[in-house]
Amino acid sequence: MKLDFIKKLEERKTKDNLRSLTTTPTTHIDFSSNDYLGLSRSRELFDRINSYSYEGITTLNGSTGSRLLAGNSDVVMQLESKLARLFDGEAALLFNSGYVANLALISTLPQRQDTIIYDSLSHVCIKEGAQLSHAKSYSFRHNDPNDLETKLKKAQGQKYVIIESIYSMDGDMARFDDLITICQRYEAKLLVDEAHGTGLYGKQGNGKVCSLNLQDQFLARIYTFGKAMGVHGACIIGSQALIEYLINFARPFIYTTALPIHSLYSIEAAFDYLSEQPAMQEQIQAKTHYFNQYFDQQIGSNPECSKTTSSTPIQPLIIPGNTRVKALSHQLQREGLDVRAILSPTVPEGSERLRICLHLHNTQADIKNLIDTLSSQL
Repeated sequence: MKLDFIKKLEERKTKDNLRSLTTTPTTHIDFSSNDYLGLSRSRELFDRINSYSYEGITTLNGSTGSRLLAGNSDVVMQLESKLARLFDGEAALLFNSGYVANLALISTLPQRQDTIIYDSLSHVCIKEGAQLSHAKSYSFRHNDPNDLETKLKKAQGQKYVIIESIYSMDGDMARFDDLITICQRYEAKLLVDEAHGTGLYGKQGNGKVCSLNLQDQFLARIYTFGKAMGVHGACIIGSQALIEYLINFARPFIYTTALPIHSLYSIEAAFDYLSEQPAMQEQIQAKTHYFNQYFDQQIGSNPECSKTTSSTPIQPLIIPGNTRVKALSHQLQREGLDVRAILSPTVPEGSERLRICLHLHNTQADIKNLIDTLSSQL
């Protein structure tokens, strides 16, 4: 008798959506990573991170424990104070990743009698955080304030609404004004994940919400450093009371080994570096504009595919069917273009796609080559 996990693997193979770990030759042109500003490959940032003084630091490699035991330090607390100022909030709490930060916040904050309502295109960590909480949880149709209002009318207890500033699969932005108005009407508390907005928008990369001066409309904001910032880690921004509550009750914080000193210095250095390079944000927007313009010129409304409207570096190309989109991805790989297929069930069946990500290190010639190659294959 086959074990259930073997059956599940075989089912994936039958549906042609079995995942596997692969590497890409370094000669391939990157159109897949979340390294939008190219900071993960910046030698200048690398040198800056390694120029920090470790004098007086006793734990040079690991942090040795959780923050509530041996893993706390003046360095981490000073960094949190700096991040709170950067993101225009009262207090900050560092986490090892955006996934863990969302899981901690959403599984801990709502109580059994409360209701969580999240955008249907939210990242899986938001959905899993909701499942781990004792609250009732529902999704509302993506970026649809009318559907959100319908769900809020039925909600019980304290209402929490969770959105993302930039959505990772469609590359579109939240309808902030409409969603904020609805939440105010029903006294719902808003939480926002800025994973794909951090670095790309706002002063010193403090995100889309701060760039729109909407930070006071949110009970909590989550910022991730492993995408446009090119390093690792994340933080939650909120009131001092909220941060104190998470320190006391959020299991993913309490029972996780803290970030090591090198990661702390990397986060500080990345934001300092970006503050000295304000043109980087304008440059990536210019590349995004060129991509959209040239795509419309060369491919336009091709019946073989459809493209979502996105003004961000995330440019999805919908190619329905796992087999078909994988084949196109493999062809692009053979042409030296690193473009990855996103398969169902990661996205709904029928909306399988090439998730094209643009970067500062993509030249105009690279972008033109990608679109020309796509045009010849569709």
